[in-house]
Amino acid sequence: MTPTHAPLSFITGDVPAASAVLQATATHLQARGHTLWPPDRLTPQHLQRHYPPGGWHVAWTGAAATREPVGCFCLLTSDPPFWPDDPPGEALYLHKLAVHPSAQGQGLAHTLLREAARVTALAGRPWLKLDTDAARPALHHLYDSFGFERCGQREVFGLTVILYRLPVPAAGGGLP
Repeated sequence: MTPTHAPLSFITGDVPAASAVLQATATHLQARGHTLWPPDRLTPQHLQRHYPPGGWHVAWTGAAATREPVGCFCLLTSDPPFWPDDPPGEALYLHKLAVHPSAQGQGLAHTLLREAARVTALAGRPWLKLDTDAARPALHHLYDSFGFERCGQREVFGLTVILYRLPVPAAGGGLP
């Protein structure tokens, strides 16, 4: 999909902004009869307890005086619950990818995935990996359409997830 959104800037470590995007997304989904994440697990305090602040990447749009957070994701350097057999340094692990409801339908999810792949390449990791609920076909389509390959299924914390990985060329080698 060709992005139709305004140019973005990315800021790392802004947990309150990531929380705002995640809460808006969760509330929007709940209003449509879907639950992706429980809103009480999306507060800045909860996110800081479970994810390293430096792993958060927030996409902003607009001029400095009017800019707004429109998307986010978190990258982890390891993910033992979902990827227990991975050797250290093999991948970065994507969690909590979200596009603010006001920015959905503009290709921003692919832009966020490109940024995650770029950061992974800069970190010298050959893989970007993620998991997603097996019962979320729209998310499967997103990851499949971006070029992720399905590489397994696992039961974690009572949830069946599909495991995905994306090969990431070395920095400067071209990204999807």
